Amino acid sequence: MPLDAFRPAEEPEIIPDWLADEDVLRDEGVIFGLSDSRPEEKIGVIRTYFQRQTATLEREVEQHNEKIGELNLFIGEKEQRITELRQKRAQLDAQRPEGEHQLPRTLIGLVLSIAMCVGNYYLIEETLRPVFQDSRLISVGVFLAGMFSLFGRTSAFHDPDARMSVRRALEEIGLPLAAALFVFVQALQTQSVPRAIALYVFVFFLFLYAGKLLLGTLTVLRNDLRYWSASRRLEAEKRSKGEAWEAEIRQLEAEMDDLRVQKWQVIPVLNRADAERSRLIAQRDMLINLFESEYALARSLRDRLSESQRRAIRGE
Repeated sequence: MPLDAFRPAEEPEIIPDWLADEDVLRDEGVIFGLSDSRPEEKIGVIRTYFQRQTATLEREVEQHNEKIGELNLFIGEKEQRITELRQKRAQLDAQRPEGEHQLPRTLIGLVLSIAMCVGNYYLIEETLRPVFQDSRLISVGVFLAGMFSLFGRTSAFHDPDARMSVRRALEEIGLPLAAALFVFVQALQTQSVPRAIALYVFVFFLFLYAGKLLLGTLTVLRNDLRYWSASRRLEAEKRSKGEAWEAEIRQLEAEMDDLRVQKWQVIPVLNRADAERSRLIAQRDMLINLFESEYALARSLRDRLSESQRRAIRGE
């Protein structure tokens, strides 16, 4: 519906004859200048008439300016929201996981560590089988004793800042050394001395390093899984929030386009009303200047004319 349809219907005001014709207005200025009347009366009538003429236009211009200001406010709010969403998306895209996982390498290392431990157990069992009748349970006990370091929190061999003491050395080496020595003594009964010594050295170092290697690999696996999970969550968050924010941005841009269309529809109506108001104000000022100039001219000639001449000009 056009905006003019909301303008209240007003009856056109009848313009005075002396104001409708510039020649008559000049005559009025001359008559007032030759008389003792002051020009403010006629000027006030002119201003009042044009004030009534521009009152509707003033209200219309004010309403349109308020409408445009309201639309600009809505557009600014949506632009600010779009800027915030784009900043959030840029910040989210710039986020990186806490660390980079090495799951393939860690899983391979874990498999190899388990294989080393299993191989060490079977090596112990094969060595104890000729000596003990129930060698399986004994082998399990010896294997667990030698792998006691697996249950420690840290190892001095993997901690460069660790301070080695007698107690720490016993905790790290005592049981693996005792288990390897037990296997060595049993191996002497069925194998040659060089083979028994080689078995002793091999089992001892497997006890020392295989357990800690398995434990360290499990720790690394836990961290890798945490990094992998965090990376997956971050990617899912980027995807879900990015899509939601992009959809909201598109909706806001569509709403901004609708608001701009409304604004473009109001601007021509505002310009027409403002131009008409300016035209009436310019016409008012022109008529006032015309009246004042004729009044001033007649006032300057008043003293040069006789009373009869002044009455004849006034039509008396």
